[in-house]
Amino acid sequence: MTPFNRCNYVLKGFFFWSDSAVRVIKKLNNNFAICVDNEGETCIAYGKGIGFPKTPYDITDPTVIDRRFYDVDQRYLALFNELPEKVLHFTVKLVDIARNELDYELNPNVVLTLADHINFCIQRAKQHIYVQMPLIYEVEQQYPQEGKLGRYALKQIERRFTIQLNQNEASGIALHFVNARYNAKTKCDVVTQWQQRYDDILEDTVSIVEDEIGIVINRSSFNFARYSSHLMYLLQRLGTGNLLDSNISEMYRSLGTEYPKITRCVELISEYFHTKWNLTLSEEEKLYLLLHINRICTREGL
Repeated sequence: MTPFNRCNYVLKGFFFWSDSAVRVIKKLNNNFAICVDNEGETCIAYGKGIGFPKTPYDITDPTVIDRRFYDVDQRYLALFNELPEKVLHFTVKLVDIARNELDYELNPNVVLTLADHINFCIQRAKQHIYVQMPLIYEVEQQYPQEGKLGRYALKQIERRFTIQLNQNEASGIALHFVNARYNAKTKCDVVTQWQQRYDDILEDTVSIVEDEIGIVINRSSFNFARYSSHLMYLLQRLGTGNLLDSNISEMYRSLGTEYPKITRCVELISEYFHTKWNLTLSEEEKLYLLLHINRICTREGL
């Protein structure tokens, strides 16, 4: 993945650190644009109407931009055109609240990936499609802060978008924050230890899916970027011993029956981790691999 330049998510509020102009170089939608800041760093800027003028142009009024996001993976940028702006705005504010509530940093891509997740929840609700989620009270036992945020987000989604959601959708949002945990020191240590392994493991696991399903996965797609990000989080958890492991065996078995080919891929990947790296995946970790792999195959029409 090729991220933007700075290795953290930065919220600078309604001001810049200096009076120098910021150059807008590409519109993403009416209110989001790719910019180069006064230090020469590339970022995503959010401000009402900044995407309207013809690019490139300079922003000289510091109050125009509400916030800037650094280190966003470029393959996620397509979501700015795919996601409703109302969902994006809602998610930006929700992540702001989460950053104040949680005692750790969040991955810089979390606004886009969480907005995608929330939009998917809304669309499922409108179509009366129910996807089984872990029980929210079980998630809260292991992740109380994230569970609280999940419940809050659920109520706000129902109010803002005038829909009714299954209460366990809160657990999906809570676990999204868990998966987006970003600790600079831990990440640095894990990357130093795992970077070469990560490249190999990414290609090995994707090859398992391709061989088993009989497809060629587009490695420049958003879905592949999502899978590769999930794999990096998985390796971080393996490296720190903080694997996800709640009581969801029944759900994994249920989805395994529904998606036998994808489950076969997951079991082969689990065997690969055990045989080559002497690492054991919990059933919760296997469940999330199943969901990511299935989404690749489904969304790309494979």
